[in-house]
Amino acid sequence: MVVPTLPSADVRVDFKLIADLVAPGSRVLDIGCENGALLELLEQTRGVDARGLEISPAGVRNCVARGLAVIQGDADSDLDQYPDQAFDYVILSQTIQATRNPRHVLENLLRIGRKAIVSFPNFGHYDVRIRLLLGGRMPVSSRLPYSWYDTPNIHFCTIRDFVSLADEVGATVEKAIALDVNGVKLPFNAPWWVWNLIGAQGLFLLSKS
Repeated sequence: MVVPTLPSADVRVDFKLIADLVAPGSRVLDIGCENGALLELLEQTRGVDARGLEISPAGVRNCVARGLAVIQGDADSDLDQYPDQAFDYVILSQTIQATRNPRHVLENLLRIGRKAIVSFPNFGHYDVRIRLLLGGRMPVSSRLPYSWYDTPNIHFCTIRDFVSLADEVGATVEKAIALDVNGVKLPFNAPWWVWNLIGAQGLFLLSKS
C-alpha cells in the first residue's frame, strides 16, 4: 500500500492541481511525461498505478532512472494502439499544442481514459496580444521562450479554442481552471473571455458525453 505524502514546495503549481483532480488508487497514463515529475508526484501523493508515454529517448531514460513505468511513443501515432477505457485518467500536460493532429489526439484521450486531463499555454493571453500588436513579431518570453522558427508548438491554441474543440468532439467539461502568469487560479465563475484574456494557461478535466 502506498502512503500518500505531501508534495514538495518546488512542484509546479499545475502539477499540484492535476494531482488534486486524480482519485487515489487510479490507473493513470501520462502522455508526454518528459522527465516523469508529474508521474512521480501522482505515485507519491495519490498512490496511482502510473504509466507514461514519452517521445524523447532522453526523457524515457530519465523516467526509468526514477523507477517509473514509461515507454517511448508518439501521441500522434501510437495512441490508436491502446484499448478503449484502459485507464481511469489520461493526462496530456502542456503538450496538445505540440501535436500534429490535436483533435484526433483529444478523441483518443477520451476513448482510452474514463476521464481526460488536458493543460496547455493560452496563446490568447493579453501579453501575447500586446507583443504581437506593438512589436509586429511572434512574442518570445519566459513563458514562451522559443522563436517562431524553432518552437515545438505547432498549433497556437487559446482557451476559447480549446473549449470549442472539446464541444466538437462531444466532451463534457467537468472542471476548468485558468491560471494567471503567477500560477494563481482565476475566479471559477469568470466569463470565458476573461479567462481567454488573462489566463496564462488552461487546465481541463473532461469526460465523454
